[in-house]
Amino acid sequence: MSGTLNKVMLIGHLGDEVKMHYFEGGGCVGRFPLATNETYTNKSTNERVTNTEWHNIVLRNKAAEICEKYLSKGDKVYIEGRLKTRKWQDESGNDRYSTEIQANEFTFLTTKKESEAASVNAQAKPEVAKPATPGKAASDDDLPF
Repeated sequence: MSGTLNKVMLIGHLGDEVKMHYFEGGGCVGRFPLATNETYTNKSTNERVTNTEWHNIVLRNKAAEICEKYLSKGDKVYIEGRLKTRKWQDESGNDRYSTEIQANEFTFLTTKKESEAASVNAQAKPEVAKPATPGKAASDDDLPF
């Protein structure tokens, strides 16, 4: 096979709101961080370990505007695109590199109801946890019967 492939598929949660940048010609770019998690059990300690990887997502024009309008921090989204590394200079003149996902497809995975419930819960005061009833496991409260 002589061809190459640069394709990324991610499902994760927005780490922040979509930040927009508009250009003179009418185009725009939207950027946001996306968190993906890997969870496993450490065999030596039997402890559950979760590692979070952060990805810089970049969308252009209409796609960026749609994401800005409908996505919020914490929402779950499917992103498909390609890797792109940018070279830039910091304040000291040192060369720096950033690897981004140039998204060309996306699907919202958080429903509007879930998104609204999350924003309501974030505004509500946290409740004090009730102690478990003696002789009853705390997880029994989750059972539908």
